Amino acid sequence: MNEDKIRSQWKQLAGKLKEKWGKLTDDDLKVDGDSEYLAGKIYDRHGIARDEANKQVKEFGLAL
Repeated sequence: MNEDKIRSQWKQLAGKLKEKWGKLTDDDLKVDGDSEYLAGKIYDRHGIARDEANKQVKEFGLAL
């Protein structure tokens, strides 16, 4: 998914992101389309390795 498309659809994606990574907060998702920031929050909230968080974000369809 390209960056412009991600930004334009961020509100719809935010709900799906919270379903997949339930510990994310609304504040965590306020940065529209920043996949590196998102991976960092997944790393922080879920206690998984940074590389694994990046991989999961990429697999979700958000480019890093």
